Amino acid sequence: MMTAFFSGVSGLKAQQTSLDVIGNNISNVSTTGYKSQRVSFSDLLSQTISGASSSTATKGGTNAKQIGLGVSVGSIDTLMTVGSSQSTGVATDVSISGDGFFIVEGGSSGEYQFTRAGNFSVDEDGNLTVGGYKVCGWENYTVDADGNYVYNTDKAVESINIYSDAYNGNKKIIAAEASTAATFSGNLDPASSVAENATALNAIGDTTDLTFDQTSTITVYDAQGNSYDVAVNWKKCYVDDTTNTTSWYWEASSSDMTISPASGYVEFGSDGKLITTDATNYNTTPTFSLTPSNGSVATFDVKMDFSDIYSYTSSSTSKVTGTADGYESGELQGISISTDGTITGTYSNGQSQALAKIAVAVFTNPEGLEKVGSNLYAVSANSGNYSAVVAGSGGSGALSSGTLEMSNVDLAEQFSNMMISQRAYQANSKVISTADEMLQSLINMVG
Repeated sequence: MMTAFFSGVSGLKAQQTSLDVIGNNISNVSTTGYKSQRVSFSDLLSQTISGASSSTATKGGTNAKQIGLGVSVGSIDTLMTVGSSQSTGVATDVSISGDGFFIVEGGSSGEYQFTRAGNFSVDEDGNLTVGGYKVCGWENYTVDADGNYVYNTDKAVESINIYSDAYNGNKKIIAAEASTAATFSGNLDPASSVAENATALNAIGDTTDLTFDQTSTITVYDAQGNSYDVAVNWKKCYVDDTTNTTSWYWEASSSDMTISPASGYVEFGSDGKLITTDATNYNTTPTFSLTPSNGSVATFDVKMDFSDIYSYTSSSTSKVTGTADGYESGELQGISISTDGTITGTYSNGQSQALAKIAVAVFTNPEGLEKVGSNLYAVSANSGNYSAVVAGSGGSGALSSGTLEMSNVDLAEQFSNMMISQRAYQANSKVISTADEMLQSLINMVG
């Protein structure tokens, strides 16, 4: 009879633990990235009244007679299933679509914790943070021949700073870049009239009183980011009736600088396409040497490319336009985060550049991580050590910006489990009260 008391008590304790876990799950139903837990029970050692016996020629075998001594909590498991994503529209909010954890640093350098919460923000010093902890990743990169940013992900992770780092210096401002090339495209109307002083033009002669057919204006930048407008004027100057080729004269000018060479020619075949084989008389890729009048910087060169200009009657409404590379300096205006964790900054001059890459940690046994509060996990003896990988690779999920991972708590399941625990608790308490009544009856018999 006393065994029933102890079994009932063990049941009360186990169901109380179950209710504690359920209550904690429900309280965290709105916690970003929270992972629910569940309780698994196991029976305690049983008391063997008699052992099992095997059969004989005259008697069958018998099973062992055992009385269980109650229940214990076998395990409390953390369920690492991915919660649904909620759109927030905030550029610094990030969720992981599969496995993996964000790596954060707090306290001593190199002491890392892990979280699924991606509600990041940038503090006044430029640190990317979540809940006061610094988000970690990589900042050291190179740019390949195709202009792609290649991060050194073999290097240990470190806390990310959006404004500056040891590899790239000040990232709040992007430095000016001098123009080196310009491209022109469009149409020169073949129906345009030939210049009256065509003979003179053909010999690169007097252009006084010449009225041009088109003007293409581009903006170029020097190394300090100063901008200058360069006008390239176009005039049809010669038609060869024998070969049916047409020559156009161009002349470059600027009010802020001197240009050399300042004029030249291009030639079109009878098909309206630019002839690029006669480089001696018709240079289709001249290089302008530009000397600013204010003396702020030295002469710099910009290579012009006229190869996309044509002369078609059917496209006579398409004018020749040009664009040059280079830009003035700009200030950081905003950031975006790609699926692989690359943080890209956009600047006031319309340029963009990579600022850092967020790392994702993967574990051989993520369920073995220990919860340490504040949505954080720590490595345990059974989780294994982490591996820092690029999001979307190495067994990790890709990132989704502008979203947050919701808790994976299923309220319907929690309420069902709560009712089961409640009834189980009542049943165990009934076992105790019944055993008490039986014991009281025995005492009354003795009395």
